[in-house]
Amino acid sequence: MTAELRLLSDSYVILFVFVLTLISIFVFGSPKRNYPPGPPAKPLVGNILDVSPQGAWIKFTKYKEVYGDLVFFHGLGNNILVLNSMKAINDLLEKKGSIYSDRPSFTVVGELMGLGQSMPLLPAREEWRAHRRLAYTALNATAVKRYHTIQEDLAAILSKQILETPQDFFSHVRLTAGRIILSVTYGLSVSTADSEYISHAEDTMHMISKATVPGAFLADLLPWMKHLPSWMPFQQEAKQGREMIERLVTKPFEHVKREMASGTAPPSLTQDLLSMDAADRTTSEHQIKWTTGALYGAGGETTYSTVLTCLMAMALHPDKLRKAQAELDEIVGTERMPKISDKANLPYVSAVIKETMRWHPALPLSIARCTSDDDVYEGYDIPKGTIVMPNVWSIAFAKIGPHDPSEFVPERFLETTGAAPIDPTTSWAFGFARRICPGKALGENSVFILIATLLAMFDIAPPDDGELKVAFSKGLVSYPQPFKCKLTPRSASKAAQIVWRANQSVV
Repeated sequence: MTAELRLLSDSYVILFVFVLTLISIFVFGSPKRNYPPGPPAKPLVGNILDVSPQGAWIKFTKYKEVYGDLVFFHGLGNNILVLNSMKAINDLLEKKGSIYSDRPSFTVVGELMGLGQSMPLLPAREEWRAHRRLAYTALNATAVKRYHTIQEDLAAILSKQILETPQDFFSHVRLTAGRIILSVTYGLSVSTADSEYISHAEDTMHMISKATVPGAFLADLLPWMKHLPSWMPFQQEAKQGREMIERLVTKPFEHVKREMASGTAPPSLTQDLLSMDAADRTTSEHQIKWTTGALYGAGGETTYSTVLTCLMAMALHPDKLRKAQAELDEIVGTERMPKISDKANLPYVSAVIKETMRWHPALPLSIARCTSDDDVYEGYDIPKGTIVMPNVWSIAFAKIGPHDPSEFVPERFLETTGAAPIDPTTSWAFGFARRICPGKALGENSVFILIATLLAMFDIAPPDDGELKVAFSKGLVSYPQPFKCKLTPRSASKAAQIVWRANQSVV
């Protein structure tokens, strides 16, 4: 081989090594960085493909046994950090909130579908703070008391529907969760909500639930794909999603504006915020529309999932149901239905609700965060732009106290070790730190009154054929899959009470 040929050959080798080095740095990051542990990486794609877009919480929780509280995934220019313990979540999302409060961009659902304008997906900047202030003004613990009667009325109507067609309890609960949000947020009557809004909201939220999981679309991992032609299947899906979301937030908002102009608008969150805006002009209609739209879109989903999960749990655990009913009979009595004001005096019913949220969390991975700067935690490098996923499922199934985490045991929330409850709260069901759900007080009231009313008025049991299928969906919100159970009024007097109370409703 001549010197010239050897030189040429060496040059190709050097070029080849240089290109591989660049690819390695781009895909895997600098080899000098000490990332948290994670599954073995493959050439070029790293281990990012180990992140399943559906039901990933199960795999992440298993990985905790191998890699610990932090599990790191990387590849295709992306980094994902899973937090598997409350300690890690508190240390990062709470104590370092200035770095860990942003949201990932979600190329498809955020940019192409337009949901990035909504408060849950806005980055932690001034626009998000403006939306947040609006939501807290309208939904703080004092403000939501004005909606107690609406929530109690709709719990009575739900009971009457189940009394009349108990086999349709699934759709009745779905309808009621939507009615509460539409009545509170926009002042819509039951008939208007049903005919014009609820089915569209359900379809839209199912679409969003599937799309708002990191990696749901390849374009989320490869953002440049958003520039591909409009005839691409994901582009067609994004176009349809954008139309659905725009209708979801705009149609009821414009309805309230028309009613306000004519002087016929009933009380609602939207009316309050628009009236406040007209008085001081500190916000824009765009901000109000997307703030109320976020409450409308997301508010009913966790309520729907939690109530159905509780019905499932009660059918499977009749001893827990009897204890809850005994408490309700003692505190509420038999002459009326429960009220939200009874909550403080019903510790076992509250424990049943907390255990329901722990036994199968409605948001098993919460909503992902994104780091706004580089960070170091416990000696590990966490790069800027890392998607951070709090694994609520892992927290819910952590071994605390004497009870098996896989078992449905409301008592775990009532027992104490020394002076403190073993597991005093399920506040993590509503998010964490700066991004905790601003509608938490309203949501807690809705879940309480619906569950307390159903437990007080109905016996709940498996179907006669003995088949109660325990299965859940695997999107952002994990809903119970259709199952059968028997709901029968506890007595003839309870049935009569349901009818009377529902007929007194003014919603």
